[in-house]
Amino acid sequence: MTIYSVDFLPHSPPFLPQLNPISHSLRTSSIINCRNPNPNPNPNPNDGHNSKNSPKVGVSAETRTTHLESHDFRDTHLMKLFNRSCKAGKFNEALYFLECLVNKGYRPGVILCTKLIKGFCNFNNIEKAVRVMEILEEYGDPDVFAYNALISGFCKANRIENAAQVFDRMKGRGFLPDIVTYNIMIGSLCGRRKLGLAMKVLDQLSEEDNCMPTVITYTILIEAAIVEGGISEAMKLLEQMLARGLLPDMYTYNAIIRGMCREGMVELAADLLRSLSSKGCKPDLVSYNILLRGFLNQGKWDLGENLVTEMFSRGWEPNKVTYSILINSLCRFGRIDEAISVLKVMVEKGLTPDTYSYDPLISSLCKEGRLDLAIGIMDYMLSNGCLPDIVNYSTILSALCKDGNPNQALEIFHKLEGMGCPPNVSSYNSMISALWSCGNRSMALSLVPEMVSKGIDPDEITYNSLISCFCRDGLMEEAIELLDDMEDSGFRPSVISYNIVVLGFCKVRRIDDAIELFAEMVEKGCRPNETTYILLIEGIGFAGWRMEAMELANTLFSGDVISQDSVNRLKKTFPMLDAYTELSHSETEWLENRWS
Repeated sequence: MTIYSVDFLPHSPPFLPQLNPISHSLRTSSIINCRNPNPNPNPNPNDGHNSKNSPKVGVSAETRTTHLESHDFRDTHLMKLFNRSCKAGKFNEALYFLECLVNKGYRPGVILCTKLIKGFCNFNNIEKAVRVMEILEEYGDPDVFAYNALISGFCKANRIENAAQVFDRMKGRGFLPDIVTYNIMIGSLCGRRKLGLAMKVLDQLSEEDNCMPTVITYTILIEAAIVEGGISEAMKLLEQMLARGLLPDMYTYNAIIRGMCREGMVELAADLLRSLSSKGCKPDLVSYNILLRGFLNQGKWDLGENLVTEMFSRGWEPNKVTYSILINSLCRFGRIDEAISVLKVMVEKGLTPDTYSYDPLISSLCKEGRLDLAIGIMDYMLSNGCLPDIVNYSTILSALCKDGNPNQALEIFHKLEGMGCPPNVSSYNSMISALWSCGNRSMALSLVPEMVSKGIDPDEITYNSLISCFCRDGLMEEAIELLDDMEDSGFRPSVISYNIVVLGFCKVRRIDDAIELFAEMVEKGCRPNETTYILLIEGIGFAGWRMEAMELANTLFSGDVISQDSVNRLKKTFPMLDAYTELSHSETEWLENRWS
């Protein structure tokens, strides 16, 4: 019995059932069809690492029996070099020595090979991890831990089909998957929002004689159920878990409390938290922080205050997260001065604020136009050893532009790299939009070649921001040219891109061009959304054809293209009693506000 079939993963590539023996000429046949069509180049030939370090996924913490190597194998100089390379993280070098060793007839040990597999997987070099497994299967004795390492690597690389193939091969070679194997597979599927498939894996696991689901298994599934199916689905899994005799731990209950708060059921979450002692669990600081955020998100400050008092009575001192929740919530409700007071208390308590503590303060101060104080907060961050991130700087720079200080903003922006916070595409997008909005077109446009010269490629947001800027100023030819350039650069314009230009044409009363662009959009396979149709209807109506606009609206409503709410709003905008009169002063004013 296999865990995956074509019913589960209909597009999985076929698994090669038989490993071809490796000759001493070092052929590199693969145990699975897993070639990445776009492999990342290795920046360092000695370490085998890709430039992006994937997060580590633990596969097992249990001890295991090692396979004994021959005396000659241990004492050879090559073996020492292999050991040293593995320990130093020089995985390419280690693989070279491993190849040399097996060609001399030595038998590789599973412990070091597993370490090598994990090393390659941690740096997303899956093909070489597969090569190590080939060697281990041909010349050594792999075990469940080695297979778990490779399965985990495929899952981290989002190659679940290949992971399923290794799973099947593992079983075919007589190795029974353990709970760690199943948890890796279930966790990977849940991470890809495939709860249905994860539940099938759980059913498969339940049929096994040697291994049963654990608290960790159900906690993974409960967290995924909250995201995909809501708290009701998560509670069904909790009941199933209890029926199996498994006692949830605080990780499980915290996931449930978080799910309840996310759905606004904060009182129910509070009841659950206070009942945990009777269930053999003691709420921890994480539990209280989750519930505190839930209360404050709903503006229930009295309940939040009572909860903090309860925290103290249970022996829990507020931590950095607690204070950051308070600061963020106070800022969101416009109570900035109180948030600053909380920051001071936090520091007095010996806690070091981080960017999560400062971000809401800087953002809120900038929105209120208190730019001097926002810059003062950032200076305070720096003096206390907390380096502002690119989000902090982007917020300040946008505020400076809005406040009429684009030159100062640009000066700070060009110093960011020297401050250890090099601009990225997002910060360039923010600066371009901010500079344009305050009337500095030339400054804004000069940043585009600058970012390209620094190796930062414009993204879809860059194009949409510039297109929006051109349309806002009525420069429609430039906007269309940029829309074409966007496509030539490999970015397929989205419905958002087209809507921006449709709105631009409607603003300057070029309705024929808007309709022509709409037709081009459909022809190119970009599906219009309700906003697209509303923009066209409004454009037609404000151009003087209000009767035709409402006829179009009613036709689209009949075809379930636009909603009843949209039709009602359009009827208020274009009252049919005055269908043939000129636009009133109030309508003209509304139009200017709507499209300004």
